[in-house]
This record gives sequence, structure tokens and C-alpha cells, in this order.
Amino acid sequence: MQLERASGILLHPTSLPNGVLDEHAYAFVDWLASAGQRWWQVLPLGPPEGLTGSPYMSPSAFAGSPGLLAEPEATVSAAEAAAFRERNAYWIDDWLAWAAEHDGGSLADQVRFEREWQALRTHAAGRGVRIFGDMPIYVSKDGADHRAHPGLFQDGVVAGVPPDVFATTGQRWGNPIYDWSAMRADGYRWWVERFRRTFALVDLTRVDHFRGFVSYWAVPRQNTTAVVGKWRRGPGAAVFQAAEHELGELPVVAEDLGVITEPVVRLRRRLGFPGMVVLQFALGGDPTNPYLPGNHEVDAVVYTGTHDNDTTRGWWESLSDEDRGWADLDPADPAWSLIGAAWSSRAALAIAPLQDVLDLGPEARMNLPGTEEGNWRWRYAAGDLTPELAARLRALTEGSGR
Repeated sequence: MQLERASGILLHPTSLPNGVLDEHAYAFVDWLASAGQRWWQVLPLGPPEGLTGSPYMSPSAFAGSPGLLAEPEATVSAAEAAAFRERNAYWIDDWLAWAAEHDGGSLADQVRFEREWQALRTHAAGRGVRIFGDMPIYVSKDGADHRAHPGLFQDGVVAGVPPDVFATTGQRWGNPIYDWSAMRADGYRWWVERFRRTFALVDLTRVDHFRGFVSYWAVPRQNTTAVVGKWRRGPGAAVFQAAEHELGELPVVAEDLGVITEPVVRLRRRLGFPGMVVLQFALGGDPTNPYLPGNHEVDAVVYTGTHDNDTTRGWWESLSDEDRGWADLDPADPAWSLIGAAWSSRAALAIAPLQDVLDLGPEARMNLPGTEEGNWRWRYAAGDLTPELAARLRALTEGSGR
């Protein structure tokens, strides 16, 4: 797909002042519109993992999070529930069976989520703001999808990534890994239905860990870290082709960060998906660094940082004098200086976390990869979104042709 030149803000709904889809969600959309932004990027919308709160370890790849409900006791009619159940027949019974055992909510909660989310999405569309979602590649162990479709997963190994700049011992995510042969046998039906559900909720989605479709890191289940593992071959284009055959063009952005090989680049280009570049990764003297602004492709989404990075203020404060020299930002205003670099990039879409727009420090970081405590908790205060801040962002956006 071809992205238009535009910009937006990354903010998960749990980071709204009350963490739910209430009047503050509508006010945020209105503020985005007043600031000239055309995209609101969110993290996965499913129920988060119970202990850590991670939206990337959800017990369902299809369900919405009841924790986002502004009106958890709102009345749901039998007809509305029946219609929802019919539209979502592929997954809803699997989720309800899991939810009944784990206090994960009810059919009425899913209807309420659909009602509240679609009302907000309609409001956003009316203000010229589209929703940019996020699809984790994996599902959680013993979640609704894993339990309902055990034959679609391998035994003895779990998902992760080898050591990288985020974690010296790699990241042992612990998710079950797909049995791609079994998935191919039924035409990748689970994936087709997952894409169908995703595009019923958002206008564009990031596919997390895109490189896993080329090859993925399989960690023996008994290992406590991801240092030891094995690369195994993924399904390549077949999953996306199956979904495209039924659903039409897929509005997908490929998360292609980290150690990216030429086969991953070829697959992304073959499928026509934009990739990602992160300006915080552009340090050092390597002129071929893909994150350097001069190396950005038009068919890309540029970020100051993501939910896995420190805020730009926190990142800047942690840099050595040498790295600050490489970064070449205004030392008095590094966050907005980096936002300006993102907005001036040739990449079609520019995104900044709200924390950077607010110039917040490491206390506002969303997630520290490889850790399980203290993440996914940050919220902004209602008074943070001022007209003056919107005017500043709008001026930058208009000045950069976004």
C-alpha cells in the first residue's frame, strides 16, 4: 500500500488520563485534529497479560480489552449480542470459554467494547484522524487461541529473539510458536480471520516482528534466556497472500527493526509494505545506517522512538558527549529537535510518542524490553494537551508538508 505524507502520535488508550475510552479519548482526538495530525497510533487492543499488563501477551488475538470500557455496566440488548456473535463466529466462543475460566469478561463486554471503540473511531474519522493499530506476531501460552487450536502450534520451543541492543541475553518471550505446515494445510484460515478482525477495528496496522515470517528464533522451552536458540524458516509471503485473496489490499506496515537480513527486505518490498525507521537508532559513524535521515525511504514510517524506547528526553540525557555530537540536536530542546527531524524526513508517515511531544523524561517510558515490572503504566494528565502545544505541532506539520 502507498502511504500519503502525513504525521501522527503514538498513544495507547491505557495512557489516556483515566485509561479508558471516555471523554478524554474524544478530547485527545480533537486535540490531534487541532494539531494537524491525521493518525493516532495505538498498541494492541486486546486484553493485556494479567501479571505484567503487556498488550503484546494478550490471551486473545481477537477480543477487545474490557479494561478500556468507559461504561462497563451499559445495557446490551439480546439482539445486539446475537448480531455481534454472528459477525464474530470464528473466534467468540473460543474467547468466551477461556474468559469464563479466567474472569476475562463476557459476551456483553465484547459488545460494549465494539460499541465504544467504533463510536470513537467514527468520531476520529469525522475529524480527519485515522487509527493505526498493532498486531503482535505471536499469541500467549494457554490463551484462547492456543487452547482452541493446539494443532496450529509447535511443541518444545517458545518464541524470542537473540541478543541485541535491547537485551544482552536476548528476549525469551515465551509465546508458543506456530506450526506453519499445519497452518498452510487449511489455507492460513486463522491468520485470514485475524486480519479480518484487525481491519474491522483499525485503518492501518503494524505487523510486529515482521522478520519472523522469513525466519524466527526458536528457543528450547526449558531455557531461561534466549541466548541459545535456532533460526527456523517462516512462511514468507503465503500468509499475506492468503489474507489478500479474501480481504483485498492489506493496509500493513512491517515492523522491520533489529537484525534485518536481505530476505526480510525482499519480502517486505515484494508485498509492498512500508517499513519502519527509528531516529534514536541513527547514532554512530556508519554512513549506511538505515536510520540516518539521508537513508530513509519514502515508503516508510519514521519514529523518534517507539513504545520500547526511552523517551527522547531520557535517551538524550543518557548519551555520551560523543553520541550527542553525532545526534546533532538542539541541547536545549532535544525532544522537539528530534521530532523536527522526523517530520522533515522523506518517509511518508512520521510518528512521535506523546511523551516526546510533552518533552517528558524516563519516568514516562512505556516499556523496557526484557523486564516484567513497572511497564505499560504511564498516563498523561488532562491539562497536558494545551492549545499552545497543538499550535506548535500544527506549525511544524504544515511547515514540513505533512
